[in-house]
Amino acid sequence: MVRRILERIATPIRGLHQAAYLLAALTLAAQLLALLRDRTFAHAFGAGPVLDLYYAAFRVPDLVFALVASLVSAYVLIPRIAGMDREGTRRLLSESASFLLGVGGVLCGALAVFIPQFLAFLYPDFAASPYHADFVLLARMLLLQPILLGLSGILGSVTQVHRRFALFALSPVLYNVGIILGAVFFYPLWGLPGIGFGVILGAIAYLLVNVPVVIEAGALPRPCLPSAAIIAGVVRDSIPRSLALGMGSVTALVLTALASRIGTGSVSVFTFASNLEAVPLALIGASYAVAAFPALSEASGPERREEFTRILSAGARHVILWSVVSVGLIVVLRAHIVRVVLGTGAFDWDATRLTAALLAIFAVGLVAQGLVLLFSRALYAARQSWRPLLYQIAGGALTVFLAVAFLAMPSNGPPASLAAILKVADVPGTAIVLVALAATLGQISLAVLSLFALRSVSPGLARTLARPLIDGAVAALAGGAATYAVLALEGGIAPLTTLMAVFVEGLLAGIAGLLVAALALYVVENEEFRIVAGALRKLIRVPGKRSDALAPSAEEPIRP
Repeated sequence: MVRRILERIATPIRGLHQAAYLLAALTLAAQLLALLRDRTFAHAFGAGPVLDLYYAAFRVPDLVFALVASLVSAYVLIPRIAGMDREGTRRLLSESASFLLGVGGVLCGALAVFIPQFLAFLYPDFAASPYHADFVLLARMLLLQPILLGLSGILGSVTQVHRRFALFALSPVLYNVGIILGAVFFYPLWGLPGIGFGVILGAIAYLLVNVPVVIEAGALPRPCLPSAAIIAGVVRDSIPRSLALGMGSVTALVLTALASRIGTGSVSVFTFASNLEAVPLALIGASYAVAAFPALSEASGPERREEFTRILSAGARHVILWSVVSVGLIVVLRAHIVRVVLGTGAFDWDATRLTAALLAIFAVGLVAQGLVLLFSRALYAARQSWRPLLYQIAGGALTVFLAVAFLAMPSNGPPASLAAILKVADVPGTAIVLVALAATLGQISLAVLSLFALRSVSPGLARTLARPLIDGAVAALAGGAATYAVLALEGGIAPLTTLMAVFVEGLLAGIAGLLVAALALYVVENEEFRIVAGALRKLIRVPGKRSDALAPSAEEPIRP
């Protein structure tokens, strides 16, 4: 049994749909552990000041990672080392790692010195917190994280070139284990810095899982003085994407700063809801985007434009269909999802209701977020690397503008109406739903801009996306209605007074909704639904058989 599992881990998966489903399955384990991490946080701290400070502190190293570590990420290194010999690979990894340690180390060191002033500027309401000294120390500790994750990305490029995708997917699992250990064992000993110590342990595990493959390949990097000729080419190709990631991190940082001004717990519920929505996004949007990228890169030439459009259309249709179906179920089951995952310990009923409302708003943007992940890679593959950056700037600016404008509205106007629709009008801190709405509208605008930009490299793409959108809407409405009906029926059978009762009720209603949604897709003869069954059959075949399609590409580390 163990031998068969090891053989399966070593078997390359190359087809677009097979690769997407395999990545989704492997990602599911990491996402489930991330949910366990969030449940641990919710139980221990609730939506309160400790968790607000933890999530706020995380935004600074996220920005450093986006601006520095992504300059030498696996995304850029994989195409270079794929055709290199052992010595060339080792040299490139050594140059990249040394560059990251030098530039990233200087930036993180400078930030560590001025972090008290930086945090005071971003989060003035946190300055009076009794945990402020630990907040500053935690932020300084977390500055080690982007360096460790950046090194993981460099070594992970070898892991992926050798197609050890199971090891690649294991990294975020170990990362979350470290964070959970920090919350459970180290926080009682050292307070907030204890959680930071767990994060660092998880990041080290994230790095070490790639080391055996790199050693086996004879490419373990050595410290060196980076060559300007080598690093300049890597950085030049990375700058557009790095700045685009940086804009995303800046937007998240600004939204977190705005949330911190709304009231205690606002940062926590905002992050919790975002993390819950990230699960279907990772399983659907990210899986297809990662799986499609190498195929898009190979078909990016003018003479293969029809093939490029076909690959991009296939990925986009699946992202749209399954994301729309997911939205129908998430909106109906949002309260059950939050209660099962987070409803424990110090996480009270008001926090549960507010998080559920935010989850519904984020879910509306699920289709757009998945398409943004796919479309941005299509633009990179088509050698239009600067366009995603420009669109990220436009989308980020719109998001921040809308958030500020919404928060400036009279509380008895549209904000009150939205809170009433989401059934949280009597909950303190409902202004946070406006920040979530701004984020969702920004993602939708970003997806529209990216689709518009693809007209020149993928003509006719938009026309192919109407059918899955309509089919998905039909399935979502049917599945959502069935889910709601089953919930109403179950509500009169057993009171929802225990976790098991909530879980069973939600599970049965969700299964009923999925079955009805599947039936609806079957009735409308949806092509993507038919493809899924065939792809899944290929995915579970006997290990050792060879496949001929393309392998998935690199992805950035998943961070909480």
